[in-house]
Amino acid sequence: MKLVRFGPKGSERPGMIDAQGTMRDLSAHTADFAGDTIGLDNIAKIKALDPNSLPAVEPGQRMGSCLAKPGHFIAVGLNYVDHAEETGMAIPEEPVLFSKAPSCLTGPDDDVTIPKGSQKTDWEVELAIVIGKGGTHISEADAMSHVAGFCVCNDVSERDFQLTGTGQWIKGKSAPSFGPLGPWLVTPDEVGDPQMLELFLDVNGTRMQTGNTATMIFSVAHVIHYISGLMALETGDVITTGTPPGVGAGKKPPIFLMAGDQMHLGITGLGEQRQNVVAYSGS
Repeated sequence: MKLVRFGPKGSERPGMIDAQGTMRDLSAHTADFAGDTIGLDNIAKIKALDPNSLPAVEPGQRMGSCLAKPGHFIAVGLNYVDHAEETGMAIPEEPVLFSKAPSCLTGPDDDVTIPKGSQKTDWEVELAIVIGKGGTHISEADAMSHVAGFCVCNDVSERDFQLTGTGQWIKGKSAPSFGPLGPWLVTPDEVGDPQMLELFLDVNGTRMQTGNTATMIFSVAHVIHYISGLMALETGDVITTGTPPGVGAGKKPPIFLMAGDQMHLGITGLGEQRQNVVAYSGS
């Protein structure tokens, strides 16, 4: 099942995509997709509905983030061997964790804004997990039973903010628009093996990233197990699981985003995103 949120920013409504590709309005059956409304029990109720009984949505709607603001937006760094190598960093022996501010969440095709003072805004296509059942100390064997679904994430990053000074990664990962998520939240039964998914990202029509989740250092199940041993995972939390090689900072010479650039990215079965890059326009 493919779950979506559509409509103007701040007024999104929940929906689903039926087998024929038609978007259906779910607002009579669930308030939104966030917290308990993205829990496994609510998803099961939605799955039991007849899609033909739901109102069809007029085509051309803006797609919002497939999830409303999560309690936690957790990220795993350096989770592909070849990406760690291109950054010049050591292959991690355990997952590298950081956070993105939940306020950076945005729709899959919304503009990405270069932050004030940025010189090194970069791209990262990633597989994201949405938690459908919270818990602590979740075993690796049981981890997949806690997943509501998967989606595409562009973990947009500002490398100077991330790595210079005190080097706190959250500083370079959290600017407004730095968390495009969607277009769909796809339930595990449609995804199949999450460790066999192709990823890609293009900038201005040039392929920058190509990868496969098979080359992750730490699997989806292990990441859930590991994080839940350190904190309580809650229903509606997002975990984005790292990026394959090809980021701008790893190019020789490095390449970074500029106003007017266009990004196009996607993951097998999870849909695609397209973002225009715009300059900061505040004071």
